[in-house]
Amino acid sequence: MARTTVGEQELALLRLIADRGAMSVAEAVEQFGSERGLARSTVLTMMERLRKKGHLGRRLLDGIYRYRARSSSADLLMGAVRHFVEGKLNGSVSPLVAYLSEAKNVSDEELEELEDIVARLSARRKDR
Repeated sequence: MARTTVGEQELALLRLIADRGAMSVAEAVEQFGSERGLARSTVLTMMERLRKKGHLGRRLLDGIYRYRARSSSADLLMGAVRHFVEGKLNGSVSPLVAYLSEAKNVSDEELEELEDIVARLSARRKDR
């Protein structure tokens, strides 16, 4: 089944499920829907839509469907960033890098991670 893109709220739900391992609709309503004011039927519709798009699997255990993400939370974020860069920035990472250079809330840990990324990119370029 081909995976299609997801909206912002769907991505948030999908990441929650990926981080928890598996969830029932009731658990998703309690941990996701209630804080957003979403009805059970809305959360169920979102979960079923994500399942039909190929992002969730489900299994019947003791009479209750448990939904599991088919990708890790990190992979989901990577896909969302890829979709954003390719779709909104025409494949150019320069605007994203420019934004990061002006961002005031980059932590020391994030800066270190960015430096590691740049080092890996440079090493890969030298290997060519």
